[in-house]
Amino acid sequence: MNAVGILPLDVAGWLVQFWIALGVAGLFLQRAPQLINNIVFPLSALTSLLLAATGLWALAMPTGVMVLPLGLPDLPFHLRLDSLSGFFLILLGAASLGVSLFSAGYFKTMAGSTLGLLCLEYHLFLIGMTLVLLADDAYMFMVAWETMALASYFLVTTDHAIPDIRKAGYLYLLIAHVGAIAILLSFGVMQGGNGIAAYTFDAMRAAQLDPFWSSAAFLLALFGFGAKAGVLPMHVWLPEAHPAAPSPVSALMSGVMLKTAIYGILRVTFDLLDTQLWWWGVLALGLGLLTAVFGVMFAAVQGDMKRLLAYSSIENIGLLLVGIGLTLIFHVYGKDALAALALTATLYHSLNHAMFKSLLFVGTGAILHATGERNMGRLGGLIRRMPWASGLMLVGVLAISGLPPLNGFVSEWLLLQAFLLSPGLPNSYINMLVPVAAAVIALAAALAAYVMVKFYGVIFLGQPREHALEHAHDAGIWERIGMGWLALACVLLGLAPVYVVGQLDHVSQMLLGAQLGNAAGNWIFLAPVDTERASYSPLYFMLAVLGVMLLTSVLVRRLYHGRVRRSDPWDCGFPAQTARMQDTAEGFGQPIRRIFEPFFKIERDVPSPFDTHPRYHGQSDDRLWYILYLPIKHLTEKFSSMAGLLQHGRIHLYLTYTFVTLIVLLVFV
Repeated sequence: MNAVGILPLDVAGWLVQFWIALGVAGLFLQRAPQLINNIVFPLSALTSLLLAATGLWALAMPTGVMVLPLGLPDLPFHLRLDSLSGFFLILLGAASLGVSLFSAGYFKTMAGSTLGLLCLEYHLFLIGMTLVLLADDAYMFMVAWETMALASYFLVTTDHAIPDIRKAGYLYLLIAHVGAIAILLSFGVMQGGNGIAAYTFDAMRAAQLDPFWSSAAFLLALFGFGAKAGVLPMHVWLPEAHPAAPSPVSALMSGVMLKTAIYGILRVTFDLLDTQLWWWGVLALGLGLLTAVFGVMFAAVQGDMKRLLAYSSIENIGLLLVGIGLTLIFHVYGKDALAALALTATLYHSLNHAMFKSLLFVGTGAILHATGERNMGRLGGLIRRMPWASGLMLVGVLAISGLPPLNGFVSEWLLLQAFLLSPGLPNSYINMLVPVAAAVIALAAALAAYVMVKFYGVIFLGQPREHALEHAHDAGIWERIGMGWLALACVLLGLAPVYVVGQLDHVSQMLLGAQLGNAAGNWIFLAPVDTERASYSPLYFMLAVLGVMLLTSVLVRRLYHGRVRRSDPWDCGFPAQTARMQDTAEGFGQPIRRIFEPFFKIERDVPSPFDTHPRYHGQSDDRLWYILYLPIKHLTEKFSSMAGLLQHGRIHLYLTYTFVTLIVLLVFV
């Protein structure tokens, strides 16, 4: 208890209640949509800011606990706010701040009744994610988890009149509930056979599980949370649901909701389980590498803006799982400093991804509003019509590409340092795996930059591919403010890594009993081990970039004496240039499609050489869908049809079934 008697957990509880009030207010204000957009969503953004501040406050505070007079008899809800929860509250608050501000402008064209219901679902989604991070018992966690899943399902199916959107929502809900069953079973294993009374997380921490049951709990948690995060092969819902949802919802799902799954893995693995095994880390590392490469490969061949970003999220989730696996390996073998470095890189990248991916998703929403198009093959040249959106999205593109001095570079650099600085481990197989994994991470990072060049270049550069783009308009004021906040966060997280790492030390100390401490460097240099081994100064790098730009500008002005000359670009001897001569989204992804062709199920529509208006179309589908999920679908339909044979609508047959069942039970029980 501090001097004023208020703890961070108390404030977090009040903010959740205020979000409930805002959601209900939106429902009652559905006949006044301008009030929802101009008052409710900005107030929601303010609540998000306060939640992020509360999480930052909680990092250095003692753990707060609370028992609510809610739930079932003898099963009350327990809340807990520690350093791990506090960090993810920062992530949730900072990302939802920008998304809520953007939403105030984005949803202005929505009808009042639909907007009122969406406002309620939107805030229930935020509440569900917040309570997942605060839950301190299995019952509370699963209630919050289901609230988050159902609210996001209804948000995904906002345009439910479209059949494809209904299918995407059903697929998402199905996989979400399969994952939820696995999480519930994991909690059941961690109860240690002590019955329903051991449903609290404190009881699970005290349970002494042998390696077999600990492994069972970990595998169930990895599967359950991996289904929500989009880990291979449970990823199929993600590229379907993200494009179907409104862009602010896609931003929250990709930027924040996927991180609740990362939170769940960290909570179970390093907090609730008292035993960790080395092969858990190898499994997580291998799954992460496969997921990262798979995601970036499919992102490279996409023609839909939001599907491209969805596959990019799969790639980044793979990187986070790699970081968790590396942390496990180092922790098991007593390499505490390197374990803290790997965990710091994982947490840092979680925060970074929340910022730049939310920025890119809301940016696609601004493009969709301005053009009505998601297909990159029909866009182009928007930098002239949408200077604000293009400039702010450029920050997100550079950040997700891992270019310094922005935030994406710092976390990926820290992760690579954890690989490169690792000493010889007692396991020779892991020693062989580490350099290969580092090379795969570098490949994924390079391909991610390639994908973002395609994404930004095809959409914003060149000439418009459709005449309707001449009438495109820039983002509105609320949308600019929301995007501006997220872009500013990308810059600040890139320029102040030592401060961020210092705050993340609280989480590392809690989960691992180790932290980077002074090894992180000073306010200028970030040195994960020591300055002689490796260091990075974002401030100096930024000054060098600005210096080169200034020097170039001065030299150009001196060489040309201030004169400006304009001329057409090189036209290869053919001055009648058109948009059809520009590289398309499909053409840009063609090299990747060729190199990794065995991994794609490719369908091509090649025009005839004599076609006066040739159109090329290529589609690259996921082979895992046809190998794994379609057989399950067909098998389910077969069993369903067999079960349907039992339903004849005749009462005497149903009585016969009941009689036979009773006889069987009497014989065998």
